[in-house]
Amino acid sequence: MTDLIAKLYEQGIAKKLLGCGKGDLPEYADGTKIFFHYRTTKCDDEKTVIDDSRKHEKPMELIIGKKFKLEVWEDCLKTMRDKERALFIADTKHVMSYPHISKSLRGIFGKDKNHEHHEGGHCCGMMAMAEQGLGYPDLDDLVKNPQPLEFTLEILNVQKPNDYEKDAWAMSEEERTDRIPVLKEEGNALYAQKKYGEAAEKYGEALGLLEQKVLKEKPGDTEWEKLEDMKKPFLLNFSQCKINLQEYYPAIEHLSTVLKRDPDNVKALFRRGRAHVGAWNPEEAREDFNRVVELDSTLSGAVKKEIKILDDKQKLKDENDKQKLKGLFS
Repeated sequence: MTDLIAKLYEQGIAKKLLGCGKGDLPEYADGTKIFFHYRTTKCDDEKTVIDDSRKHEKPMELIIGKKFKLEVWEDCLKTMRDKERALFIADTKHVMSYPHISKSLRGIFGKDKNHEHHEGGHCCGMMAMAEQGLGYPDLDDLVKNPQPLEFTLEILNVQKPNDYEKDAWAMSEEERTDRIPVLKEEGNALYAQKKYGEAAEKYGEALGLLEQKVLKEKPGDTEWEKLEDMKKPFLLNFSQCKINLQEYYPAIEHLSTVLKRDPDNVKALFRRGRAHVGAWNPEEAREDFNRVVELDSTLSGAVKKEIKILDDKQKLKDENDKQKLKGLFS
């Protein structure tokens, strides 16, 4: 602990203990997740407050070793025990990027929801920033007048690397690969329990991991094709969950993704037909069902049942429309 504080001091960061923590100083191995509150103030006589995370719905999270843009926070947190509260004064050189990071955090946590942000493409955005600043007067002042800052940090919880389920962005490539079949099994188990919403979340998470892997490959290459094919069962399962939840448009969207790559996928056509019935797109539903029978005549019985449901709904709708018209002229 003493060595860590001495190292901070050498870097131009002073620490003052405000509240003792619990237990020994954690090891803080790479991958350790820290939940904490932060309060940023100027070093002026008024101690002008710039940011205070207690005004947000959730505390700040930081994962050790993931190179958070404000490195001084990670250095400071690594000197703290769980539940400890401390004040750190950081030299200007350590906080030059703070205004930009603060702007990002304010956007994430929703500070000043009515605040107008001026965003744009990379080139145009940078030019606009130079002309208009960051859109917050206090942050613009920090950009124009760099200065030391005070950070009051309070650790709420420390989780070791294996004690929590990592978000996709925090996973290694190997961890993402290993996680995908696990999510499929978890989703299938939840589906069997008729927990369709939770199952859809698992399938959706797997699709997110696959998409991250796809983005690293060149379209058309063997690995890219393999990954795109791996999405298919997750898209189909996700869509079935949405149909069961009567959320038809997400189902149609994901099934159309399958059919764009595999136009004659009977399962996708049949399910999209059912989703079109639910969303009341009768023409599109009939088109999908007719195509199913063309591709697989053994499914004609199942298709007839779905078309009967569609016909019954059409008759009911026509009768309701007829009664409405009669009411208008009676």
